[in-house]
Amino acid sequence: MRALALVLATWFAAVAQAAPAFDRDQALAISQAAIGRSVADHVFYATDGTVRRLSAYAGKPLVVSLIFTSCHYVCPTTTRHLADVVRKARAVLGDDSFAVATIGFDTVNDTADRMRSFARQQRIDIDDWDFLATDAATIDAFTQELGFQFYPSGGAFDHLVQTTVIDADGVVFRQIYGIEFDTPHLVEPLKVLVFGENEHRSLLDDLTARVLLFCTVYDPASDSYKFNYSLFVGLAVGLSLGAVFVVLLLREWRKRKAHLTQISISSET
Repeated sequence: MRALALVLATWFAAVAQAAPAFDRDQALAISQAAIGRSVADHVFYATDGTVRRLSAYAGKPLVVSLIFTSCHYVCPTTTRHLADVVRKARAVLGDDSFAVATIGFDTVNDTADRMRSFARQQRIDIDDWDFLATDAATIDAFTQELGFQFYPSGGAFDHLVQTTVIDADGVVFRQIYGIEFDTPHLVEPLKVLVFGENEHRSLLDDLTARVLLFCTVYDPASDSYKFNYSLFVGLAVGLSLGAVFVVLLLREWRKRKAHLTQISISSET
């Protein structure tokens, strides 16, 4: 019995020593270093088993949330909170403005069926939101690109609670942290990506997008975004006052010019 206990103690000690300790500060630094990094065209599987390549999301921002389905609190709570913020973002940015992908990183357990069950349990039924599974090699490569680290720990995983915003060209644009983050932490970077510069827009569409970018503001009282007409009205008033000033300046210039002409004529005579 003692020999067995000694063997078990030695085995557990070896496992504990082999598993890397989760360093939150280091994980945060690695996560931030991923900003500006391009992601490859990885292959995933949707809940119906169909192949979904990452390139299918190109052309508009993609919000990525990494979870494991056997998580009992953090991942479900994070997903439900993300759903609330996504609804608020879509209300102001448009229903088709960005996509969302929740991806299982525990590839042994996070099958397409398990991802479908997880989505159903969290009551997520939002357009352009996919729950995806994949293999271990893809997760290893993809999480390195995103700067996302996870380590097995007591039957679960240690990891940052990280939501990643990828831009329309497949480049990591912003990292958001926390189980329940403030609404602007996600909506502001999406607002910049959706309403920001776009060489494919017409001049009128680009002007409209710029107005929306500056006049769509966060209201803390209602925890939602609204179009601030006062900024637009203030801009219109400022332009009007500027136009009046220019008119008055032109009138004064014309009067002065006419006066100088009159003096010149008088001198000649």
